[in-house]
Amino acid sequence: MTAKQKILIVDDDENIAELISLYMTKECFETMIAGDGEAALAAVESFDPDIILLDIMLPGMDGYQVCREVRARRNVPIIMLSAKGEVFDKVLGLELGADDYVEKPFDSKELVARVKAVLRRYKAVPADKPEEKVDCIEYPDLKVNRTDYSVIYRGSVVEMPPKELELLYFLASSPNHVFTREQLLDQIWGYEYVGDTRTVDVHIKRLREKLGDNEAWAISTIWGIGYKFEVRR
Repeated sequence: MTAKQKILIVDDDENIAELISLYMTKECFETMIAGDGEAALAAVESFDPDIILLDIMLPGMDGYQVCREVRARRNVPIIMLSAKGEVFDKVLGLELGADDYVEKPFDSKELVARVKAVLRRYKAVPADKPEEKVDCIEYPDLKVNRTDYSVIYRGSVVEMPPKELELLYFLASSPNHVFTREQLLDQIWGYEYVGDTRTVDVHIKRLREKLGDNEAWAISTIWGIGYKFEVRR
């Protein structure tokens, strides 16, 4: 029997947390609830979740700090939940490493869909899985492997959340092809993203910070349109 995927729900509102747990349990997920940041970090180690639903407004350590701490330890996907709907709050969450952002009050079906969409993009090959064709792209100093979700740049492993890796892989799969922000949202997020195209800008910024400059290629901005993976000849 296939093991259930595990969701850590971090929210100090017991009613909301229990409601989310009910939704996810009906979808055959295993859940655990943490009511504050400290409990959440402990649960990350003991429960080993496949994904975290993280409220921003928590007592003591807020959701932003929890996200930062989790990202320093693990590459588990994170969806932030918050009544704060300002663009600044969304961008801050994404910059800290969140994979998605859902505003409260949320629709239960939409939340479930977003959880499943993020998990689909967080595919890792089990250690005992038979060897199969590796799905990767290579450029000078860069190897992006979508089979085991790894990025190697100049000989060192670069940690990336799933959406960053997917975005890099997608751009690098079509060198010198210009994509609009809307096209990238549709391809990488897989559904109509509720927000604005600044989400793409944030992820591009993080990719550039992690990969820096390279004489052979670059992630280039095409002003007024979008981005491309530019191969320099």
